[in-house]
Amino acid sequence: MGVISIEHTDRLYWLGRYTERVYTTNRFFAECYDTMLDQLREAYDDFCRRLEIPNIYTSSKDFVRRYCFDSEDTNSIFSNLLRAYDNAVVLREAIGSETLSYVQLALYAMQRARLSDAPMLELQKVNDNIVAFWGMADDRILDENTRNIIKVGKRVERIDLYARLHFSGADMSREVSRLTGRLPRTQVKYDAARLAALRELVQKEQIDYPAIVQLVGAVVQL
Repeated sequence: MGVISIEHTDRLYWLGRYTERVYTTNRFFAECYDTMLDQLREAYDDFCRRLEIPNIYTSSKDFVRRYCFDSEDTNSIFSNLLRAYDNAVVLREAIGSETLSYVQLALYAMQRARLSDAPMLELQKVNDNIVAFWGMADDRILDENTRNIIKVGKRVERIDLYARLHFSGADMSREVSRLTGRLPRTQVKYDAARLAALRELVQKEQIDYPAIVQLVGAVVQL
């Protein structure tokens, strides 16, 4: 297991977080989009509230356009995908060109979706390519530490988002268990006491979701 610089550790971690953020918020957006079409046009109010992002959108149409595709909106799916791509490009030598290519393909799909009158198919392709990126990382990145740092970032982000979206206790417990098993296999510093507290929180009958959100980001210490 090779030694990875602090800068590259940080970029690998955030590559994991940003790819997961794109994947899960894109899934959640698709559900919100269906609700806006079929039931409640202002469903984006609840979307923004649950993810704790400012509701700067003037209508459901404005929400779809800007939340998905506005690179100037720091909370948009597109801006998070750009951050993932920027990290992946810098990490080309560590992750390999073929692995990087799937982040590029996700970006191309996002750009096609932005130009489409029916963007949901291309948005699904964004997620398909994110999944392919994770699979390629498992298959082609030879250094175990490199792979595991990406996965730690992915799990931290997923726990954060699942807590914001009030996923079930079983879902939360599964993701915390995966993070717990992954962290000791990396060179990343982490707070064992906070990790233990996180495990306790997801085992409770009444889950304190805000406490999980507050705690999970402090477990890893870069």
